[in-house]
Amino acid sequence: MTHWGPELRDGEDTRFRLWAPERDSVELEIDGAPSVAMDRDADGWFTAAAPAPAGTRYRFRLDADLAVPDPASRLQSGGVHGWSVVLDPAFAWSATEWRGRPWEEMVLLEVHAGVLDGFDGIRERLPAIAASGITAIELMPINAFGGTRNWGYDGVLPYAVAEPYGSPAELKTLIDTAHGLGVSVFLDVVYNHFGPDGNYLNAYASDFFHQEVDTPWGGAVAVDADPVHRFFVDNALMWLRDYRFDGLRFDAVHAIANDRFLDRMAEEIRAALPERHVHLVLENEKNDADRLRAGSYDAQWNDDFHNVLHVLLTGETSAYYGDFADHPAERLARCLKEGFIYQGEGSPNHDGKARGKPSGNLPSTAFVAFLQNHDQVGNRAMGERLIQLTDRDRLRAATALLLLCPQIPLLFMGEHEGSESPFLFFTDFHDELADAVREGRRKEFAKFEAFADEEARARIPDPNAKSSFEASVPRPGPDAGAWRALYGELLALRHAHIVPRLKGTVGLTAEAIGEARVKARWRMADGARLTIVIDLGDTPAPIAEEPGMALYRDGDRFASWIAT
Repeated sequence: MTHWGPELRDGEDTRFRLWAPERDSVELEIDGAPSVAMDRDADGWFTAAAPAPAGTRYRFRLDADLAVPDPASRLQSGGVHGWSVVLDPAFAWSATEWRGRPWEEMVLLEVHAGVLDGFDGIRERLPAIAASGITAIELMPINAFGGTRNWGYDGVLPYAVAEPYGSPAELKTLIDTAHGLGVSVFLDVVYNHFGPDGNYLNAYASDFFHQEVDTPWGGAVAVDADPVHRFFVDNALMWLRDYRFDGLRFDAVHAIANDRFLDRMAEEIRAALPERHVHLVLENEKNDADRLRAGSYDAQWNDDFHNVLHVLLTGETSAYYGDFADHPAERLARCLKEGFIYQGEGSPNHDGKARGKPSGNLPSTAFVAFLQNHDQVGNRAMGERLIQLTDRDRLRAATALLLLCPQIPLLFMGEHEGSESPFLFFTDFHDELADAVREGRRKEFAKFEAFADEEARARIPDPNAKSSFEASVPRPGPDAGAWRALYGELLALRHAHIVPRLKGTVGLTAEAIGEARVKARWRMADGARLTIVIDLGDTPAPIAEEPGMALYRDGDRFASWIAT
């Protein structure tokens, strides 16, 4: 089995590898030293060993006009078109006893390193994050991308830490500090595509892709090929071993369209790290419950939770929100009881095609719930947050539901401080690519009522403008203190009364008892019954008391009880 990337041996010598099946010869170029001809085997793997201690810059020469970085580079010098750098993975860890936290304890906060001043900027915020009751941060993708700023999903070198965010050592310091504070750290990884700037794989390994399978990013990634499978599994293991991440969130696996790859990857990760709490989470538009039922993955992002609540909170029904426009209270009831709303029914936004599989027999913790995330804010034309799209009373009630229901809650950075800063789609592309991304972005929103005409679309911020990035820095809102207090109170209740009973919790009943009013009940691990009533209507009716201990109440909008 051949692994990707450089292998530093004895502190001075390094063995280099590259899979380039379409090339007859490749040279290893080391900055300041003569080139070295690499040996080729029958499978297209090129190898060479050379004196190259940590810090050595290198690249692969394919021909006189083309030298490329290592696709498994651990660090770049000069961006994704520059030199790769040999990296020593050793680090003096402080939180040596850390083994992670159980999945049921997770309250996730999604963060973007770029807008938070890099790894050191996040590290400085960790004490406040830990004190708030948040138990895990989830970094949006941090691997190398073209330019100096990117919202995260245009990476091209999955092993390399993006230079603008900080060094590998600074990333490890961030994770070590988090562990010392009892905070888990997750990483969002993208294995379904590569970005448009700096991906050279087609120049020497076009079999890395199924060219005949069309995707929005070109040919589909050929994860069924052994070298490609190894590329991504080794990448996952590198983040978990070398950097000690506590879990991974796999972006848009529906675009990978290979369940066997997902199953094998999870099996290898579980076998390699049996002594730690390592959590694996999927994003899958297909609402595929099978991966969750098998137990290889802890949970899946539950877009249905967000989508139906967004309709109830804002009244928006354009584009994919149209799937949740009819009888939204009934849809919310199903979501609270069974997880997915679409479990095999036809979805209007998907041309009436059936979407999803039955999920009612899964524990509530198999679903990650959220009111907002990078997609649901950043994919809006103007990047608005919910706080700008609904009234405070409704948002408070929805927040209580998110933090006190048994699904695993995820927050988006700034949310718990009432931030009104937008989170825009931002990039740092140039020339024709910049024009294509700008115009493609505006064309994408033509299906939304508010941007049906060209003049309205012209107001959509240019992703390549530095101002789009600067505007996306999350700043506390004008009533930040009140929001911090609300989140603090709700998270304290969650940790005291929900989390200890959470493992194995299942939905019992859920019903719409009004146009925007739902009552749901769950049976918890110790046999206790959790009841929640939420009313997001214009004129909520009084909520009658239920048996048990009153957990939290917000007027006639929200109430919850636990009966033991």
